[in-house]
Amino acid sequence: MAGRGAGPDFVEALARGLDVLSCFGADRPLMTLSEVAGAAGLARPTARRLLLTLEELGYVRSSHGAFQLTPKVLTLGMAYVGALGLWDIARPHLEALVDRTGESSSMAQLDGSDIVYVARVAVPKLIALRVEIGTRFPAAQTSQGKVLLAALPPDELARTLQEPSRAGLPTYIGRTPEQLADELTEVRARGWALADEELAPGVRSVAAPVRDAQGQVRAAMNVTVHAAETSTERLLGEHLPHLLRTAGEISAEWALWQSRPHRDVRRGQPGTASA
Repeated sequence: MAGRGAGPDFVEALARGLDVLSCFGADRPLMTLSEVAGAAGLARPTARRLLLTLEELGYVRSSHGAFQLTPKVLTLGMAYVGALGLWDIARPHLEALVDRTGESSSMAQLDGSDIVYVARVAVPKLIALRVEIGTRFPAAQTSQGKVLLAALPPDELARTLQEPSRAGLPTYIGRTPEQLADELTEVRARGWALADEELAPGVRSVAAPVRDAQGQVRAAMNVTVHAAETSTERLLGEHLPHLLRTAGEISAEWALWQSRPHRDVRRGQPGTASA
């Protein structure tokens, strides 16, 4: 993985450290030094130095020759989500949507050519996909991804689709880039997207955009159903109206939250109040 930086300011050591963190996952929560080195494409001494540095910083712990992440790594992602103020606003609406539909609902944002899940309220179902906060999928295969891709300007969309997915799955399945472009035009016009067993057999979902105070699409939320239980007609006829209304409510509340008068005051600093 070394040498990937294109600019003179690219810090390879930082990139390697992030590579090490990215090696861990639900399928390999514990890894030996050799396993980390192999997964990150690093020499064993380099991987060792990085792991020991991350351990000293509190992001990794070691026990009996194996390494694992600590809860501190959550601060890296939650600082981003928390800065948006979106989850606190979305949570009660997602819960209410799940109560109305009886189906799981998630929120995702675009990261390169992938979507990354940032919020989820789940209903136990026998669906072939395991989804958690931080899970990523190729955007073009998901309803949420289509909504987010459709919101991009043409030049940015083209660049985004050229990026390889970090989810380890192909971007295009069963269609050409031209067919995807036509579908995204339809998504842009109607304001929602459908993914019918495109990501995995049995998984059907519909998604709608969540907008910020400037009207920009910043996230997408969906309703996911099991194809054997819920037809496309029912998904669009019964669940989509609830989804669109919920996405609109979240967007409106988020816009109000972003426009609020707000200033952070550091306690104990000169000229600030301190309780």
